[in-house]
Amino acid sequence: MPLHDLVHIYRTTLTPPVPPGRLQEYQVIGRSLPTDANPTPKLYRMRIFAPNTVVAKSRFWYFLSKIRKLKKSNGEIVSLNQIHEKRPLKVKNFGIWIRYDSRSGTHNMYKEYREMSRTDAVHALYQDLAARHRARFRSIHILKVVELQNPSDVKRPYIKQLISRNLKFPLPHRSAHSKKLFTPKRPSTFA
Repeated sequence: MPLHDLVHIYRTTLTPPVPPGRLQEYQVIGRSLPTDANPTPKLYRMRIFAPNTVVAKSRFWYFLSKIRKLKKSNGEIVSLNQIHEKRPLKVKNFGIWIRYDSRSGTHNMYKEYREMSRTDAVHALYQDLAARHRARFRSIHILKVVELQNPSDVKRPYIKQLISRNLKFPLPHRSAHSKKLFTPKRPSTFA
């Protein structure tokens, strides 16, 4: 058996099937390399949304180099673990604060989404900004993701309309069932 087939079998059996491009939430903890002057450097922790661990580490160093004078060449990652949703089957409201770079400048923005997990809300945010503002993944910086516990915390009307207790949806194009058992023509549901 050729070596590339063995590598393919090895990869497919050990890695869990994750859809390509689906975002995961990672907690990345890093620090600068210990020196004689500073044997115990300060730790920096971030929650990063990325499709895999490689992108999560890359985004961690990108943000840390912007915030602190620290690069990958003079730093190390202490810990990297995935954060899972505690209640993945409950529908929740999320508020997301972002900063993104457009063609004309840098903008701050607050958006709200109704999803079942933080990663789903962030994925919806990326799709929304790509559609409405043509913003790329690399130009969107997520500042904060908060679950809105109280319905009074929801600000946006497109989410408020989904919170009401007597929420009803129309049932368009309901086909009337034919009463005859045998008919000479096919049933038509259009009037």
